Amino acid sequence: MSGFAASASRLGAPDLGLMSYGEVVDQARNINEAISIPMIVDGDTGYGNAMNVKRTVSGLARAGCAAILIEDQIAPKRCGHTPGKDVVSRQEAFDRIQAAVDARADGADILIMARTDANHTHGIEEAIGRAKIFHEIGADILFVEAPKNRDEMKLICSEVPGCKMANIVEGGLTPNLSMKELADLGYQIAAYPLTLLSASMLAMKSTLELMKEDLPRDDLLLDFGELRKNIGFDEYYSTSEKYTSAKRS
Repeated sequence: MSGFAASASRLGAPDLGLMSYGEVVDQARNINEAISIPMIVDGDTGYGNAMNVKRTVSGLARAGCAAILIEDQIAPKRCGHTPGKDVVSRQEAFDRIQAAVDARADGADILIMARTDANHTHGIEEAIGRAKIFHEIGADILFVEAPKNRDEMKLICSEVPGCKMANIVEGGLTPNLSMKELADLGYQIAAYPLTLLSASMLAMKSTLELMKEDLPRDDLLLDFGELRKNIGFDEYYSTSEKYTSAKRS
């Protein structure tokens, strides 16, 4: 669950720290109720100090998330591929990840992904240094955001221990390498947080432009039967057949 995509779809607003903890938990719970695969959730900065981080991790674990991202940006945080972001001090960053790991140790059934945006303002070596400490603290997944070229990506994979994630934003700062290239470099996970949002927004804009001109748009639409099936109508009707009262409604 991308913070950028969640803010765009729920608030119609940019990912600049506008979504609250409660809204993120509610969004995550709604998504988890509709899917059967593990979901990583963007927990931003944890919405406050170390105690807020613990609450955020525990709350999103109860909402059914498999892993949570906690980052070292200052508040209000920003999308990692947009200007104006900066990071907190090393100690505050480490406290956040320690609090997240402590929440997991206290019983939150969730993996901890530690993200650093330090490359933007402090350089790749500082970002790698932070990621190494995150690993020592106990983070399960390491995420060095926005490497600017293949050499930086290779350096991250060679120097940062543990499981590493690449964040691929088409048109963003990080090279859009193939999944095989990412795996060959040493990444175990690749996220494409805005691909579906971008594709769906393009489809909606294209369809609206055709409607405005009163032009045919069938080629851009799913068959109505497939649309119903994807949403769950067929499954609902099939399951409800065994209940006699449902047949009278």
